[in-house]
Amino acid sequence: MNVEFRKVDLPKDLRALVRMDHKIFPKADWFPPSYWKCCESYWLLVDGKRAGCCAFDLREDDRGPLPHGSLYIASTGILPSFQGCGMGRLMKAWQIAYARRNGFTRILTTTRRRNRPMIALNKAFGFRVARKIAGFYADPPDTALVMELRLRKS
Repeated sequence: MNVEFRKVDLPKDLRALVRMDHKIFPKADWFPPSYWKCCESYWLLVDGKRAGCCAFDLREDDRGPLPHGSLYIASTGILPSFQGCGMGRLMKAWQIAYARRNGFTRILTTTRRRNRPMIALNKAFGFRVARKIAGFYADPPDTALVMELRLRKS
């Protein structure tokens, strides 16, 4: 199996990125196309096929500008047909390597409190819950967990 991460070519790949978002996440969690344009996104390719994607928003988190040295993972998604075979773990490891390679000292991400698999995956990599935001998600209502991983300077 050949696995590769490739930067999304915007605006050319915008429709494909939005379609993937719709295949992975419930409608209430879809990002509008305008948001994707603000992110640096990457495809997860398995044997040349798009298996997932992730997006980094370097602009801000839910409270405004990110603290210096912080990377905000806006989205981590694996298509259902590729779930359960380690692709999420592989993507999370790649995201952390990306952060280190680019000099970030902290990673932030937000997930639904009900998303037990993502919470467990983040915790397996050393993320901790930094704070909770009640009512962050509307449909269905859910609390957001802001998770954080502090990276050691190399």
